[in-house]
Amino acid sequence: MLSLKNVTVKYGAYAAVHEVNIKVEQGQIVVLLGANGAGKSTTFRAISGLSKPASGEILFEEKSISGISPDKIVQSGIVQCAEDRKLFPQMTVQENLVMGAYVQRKNKKKMKQTMDEVFELFPILYEKRNDQAGSMSGGQQQMLAIGRSLMSKPKLMLLDEPSIGLAPLIVEQMFESIQLINKEGTTILLAEQNANAALNIADKGYVYENGKIVVQGSSKELFSNEEVRKAYIGA
Repeated sequence: MLSLKNVTVKYGAYAAVHEVNIKVEQGQIVVLLGANGAGKSTTFRAISGLSKPASGEILFEEKSISGISPDKIVQSGIVQCAEDRKLFPQMTVQENLVMGAYVQRKNKKKMKQTMDEVFELFPILYEKRNDQAGSMSGGQQQMLAIGRSLMSKPKLMLLDEPSIGLAPLIVEQMFESIQLINKEGTTILLAEQNANAALNIADKGYVYENGKIVVQGSSKELFSNEEVRKAYIGA
């Protein structure tokens, strides 16, 4: 479904991502692991069209999306849920969700149906639909950010650090919701520092260090890799 072939992304002379190869099959949950600044978010920016690769190719459903504008990439079925949520704090929960449905704005019936699905997934968003997004807790805001991403009915969702700053119980609920979204047909590429939680739901993963992929394999393989365990999971 998604394939990155020798992708390099540069900021000036600095290569933030260097010759990265990633493959995501339809229906999978794939996780990118690594410390802050390792290159995970830059990879996401390249996929979603916000950063242009210096070299290499990105294919989605066997078509090249390298150099295509971000709005066209959203229309093709890829949506990114950013690390810092990027909500509109003064707008209500419902207004934020409507913003996420921009690509299907002409089909009001489909938009309402998708919103009902989001409310079913996250009932708290229905309860708070008329509240300002900025008034909600961190966990609720993360649910809203994911819900807003779902409003465009993506085939592939890029989730950037969804557990960051959340309490352990909320993290558990968040990952259960991600599994549910995946079971209902959305393929997920997840960037996470919480390796334990991420590998528990992922099919496979890639470990980043200094902009390069240093280890890759199935979740089981990464769990049993001693170096990965030491660095990201704990003994």
